[in-house]
Amino acid sequence: MLTYSRRSYPNRFCQHSRLFFSSVFTTGNGEGYDVSSNTGSGTPYRPWQKAAIAFGSAAGALMDPSRADLVAALGETTGSFAFSRMLIRMKQSDEGRKILEERPRIRSESVAHAWDLPENTFGAAYAKFMGKRNFSPDDRPPVRFMDSDELAYVATRAREVHDFWHVLFKLPTNLIGESALKMLEFQQIHLPMCFLSVVGGTIRLKPAKRDLLLRTYLPWAMKAGSSCDDLMCIYYEKHFHEDLNEVRNKWGIIPAPSVHETNTMR
Repeated sequence: MLTYSRRSYPNRFCQHSRLFFSSVFTTGNGEGYDVSSNTGSGTPYRPWQKAAIAFGSAAGALMDPSRADLVAALGETTGSFAFSRMLIRMKQSDEGRKILEERPRIRSESVAHAWDLPENTFGAAYAKFMGKRNFSPDDRPPVRFMDSDELAYVATRAREVHDFWHVLFKLPTNLIGESALKMLEFQQIHLPMCFLSVVGGTIRLKPAKRDLLLRTYLPWAMKAGSSCDDLMCIYYEKHFHEDLNEVRNKWGIIPAPSVHETNTMR
């Protein structure tokens, strides 16, 4: 029988930790839940594992904010309560129940018709937004750390409609725009990760742009997030053909303020 000295315990712990995080964040087989059906294919994680993933992903995301997989993992492992509340609200809404029943996905093939819609429509505005930035709706990392396939779909939906919110609220995709949208999302869906993203974004901004964010965009985001309809209960794809300004009015959307500094934003 193998025995280990006390001195070897830290080395063994570090070795097992590296193996664990390597297996968790390897993308080769990390397809996550099959959220297009009612049968989940994800692997449930124990509370201590979720805590470890949350800690590791938070540290990694702070060092490299471009790691979308780490940001996503942080949102999933710290947002169980928020996603459960979203699910309840969706079940209480006619349109939300329709979304849960049909489980639409925002994929290139499902939104391709947006590029053929009239210029004034919501769908055309979305197509222009995505095309200008060379974004693809297929680039979102999969949901992997939720407790059920139903919650996994809610998390997936929240992730996939993010670009719709950029279009509707007229926000750029730079650090100021993303931070403002995260504050709006926090007002709406109460994910801790959203607030943490705002804090991290604020710290990384230069003084002049930090002042712009704190004085202009964050107050707007708090007001806009509390004034509009429940953003998780809107079947956006069904409204692509409608006039952009009309859907904004219908859903109580307040576009972001036009400030001259935004001319330098992406």
